[in-house]
Amino acid sequence: MTKSKKPIFSSEFLDKIKKLLDIEEEKLKADLGQFAKPNPHVKDDYDTNYSEYGDDMEENAHEVSEYISNKPLELSLEKTLRDVHTAEDRLKKGTYGVCKYCDQPIDEKRLLARPTSSSCVSCKKTLTDEV
Repeated sequence: MTKSKKPIFSSEFLDKIKKLLDIEEEKLKADLGQFAKPNPHVKDDYDTNYSEYGDDMEENAHEVSEYISNKPLELSLEKTLRDVHTAEDRLKKGTYGVCKYCDQPIDEKRLLARPTSSSCVSCKKTLTDEV
């Protein structure tokens, strides 16, 4: 990691990013709360609720179908929540906005569009073979 002597970004910019991350965290928790409950033993882990509609075959099929639909969404939202918390940790450590691959600053426009970004556009393109 880069050990710069002065901050890469202004404190106003970093405050704005912190607010964006806080908003995203609350939204993710609200979205997860609609169909899952927090796992008290594992940070940022939720358990998809298994609905109980009844005991007949059609109701059981509906329960399974709902669970199967919600589980991938739960996993995706949990990953995004972990990304938010990782970005918040980087803010606290003073390493926010530095590409984890090339140690160069990430463009402010990219960070505003995706505050959880941990790589610059150039490195991301290289990683996804978009070059």
